[in-house]
Amino acid sequence: MAAVVVTGASGFVGSSLMKELRLRDISSKGFSRTQSHHLIQIPSYNSDVDWDPHLHGASAIIHLAARVHVMTERASDPLLEFRQANVDATMHLARAAARAGVRRFVFVSTIKVNGERTLPGRPFTADDPPRPQGPYSISKAEAEAALFALGRETGMDITIIRPPLVYGPGVRGNFRSLMKWAASGAPSIFSAVHNRRSFVHVSNLCDLLITVTDHPKAANKVFLVSDGCDLSTDELLTQLTAAADRLPRSLPVPPVLIRALGRFTGRSEAVARLVEDLQVDITKTCGTLDWTPPITAADALTLSMR
Repeated sequence: MAAVVVTGASGFVGSSLMKELRLRDISSKGFSRTQSHHLIQIPSYNSDVDWDPHLHGASAIIHLAARVHVMTERASDPLLEFRQANVDATMHLARAAARAGVRRFVFVSTIKVNGERTLPGRPFTADDPPRPQGPYSISKAEAEAALFALGRETGMDITIIRPPLVYGPGVRGNFRSLMKWAASGAPSIFSAVHNRRSFVHVSNLCDLLITVTDHPKAANKVFLVSDGCDLSTDELLTQLTAAADRLPRSLPVPPVLIRALGRFTGRSEAVARLVEDLQVDITKTCGTLDWTPPITAADALTLSMR
């Protein structure tokens, strides 16, 4: 069987994906900038890397490697840095893939290409016009457009996956902070926040990524992914607390005060994600691919805590 090539294979999603490919006995080659067992180490993903010898016999590429969104940006020109990593490096690999006859290029993008937040009751869909707002999401949107152009030129199939926040073993950021909060048994301050947010467990994302590597209806399309269950921040924290065998408690704080706390601590962006809506509609994904998330949100949250 032809191999599936995975970039960023030592990362949070990549390591889980490589494990799942091995469990399913799917031939694979993983690439990483860091040295890791069973992976091929490369110095960078820039144009100085010769991909041609590595792609012989590959049927599909799942491109995870990226410069990801950071809360504290230190680059003097963030958009330039994101474009170099997420557009230039992606296209360097994609052009090599087309030369090698790779049938499908799966690009893991971000829901931020759709926008930063949704209005109540109006989730993002895969066919919404892109509305990226920051350097990271702009670079991902530009990479998507460049890939589709290359696909039209060369005949290589392009599949775009836009996940929301991905969680599971090794997760960091806001989600890890909420897990620590839940494990401590501290009361939720979010019971007065009535937002709705979509998440995706890493195993559900990996299942979809493997599905689209050879699904005939996945060619040249954009798909959104989630656990299929939207939660408020309070519901999420309550479920995590229960999974940690703690008694959920509540100390309601008005959203305006939570936002003020974010401004006071210099974490307005992080706090905004805890009180605003960001929902995705996976109807197209499920219907087109005959796919459902294999793990329910409730089970996934319990697995993440334990």
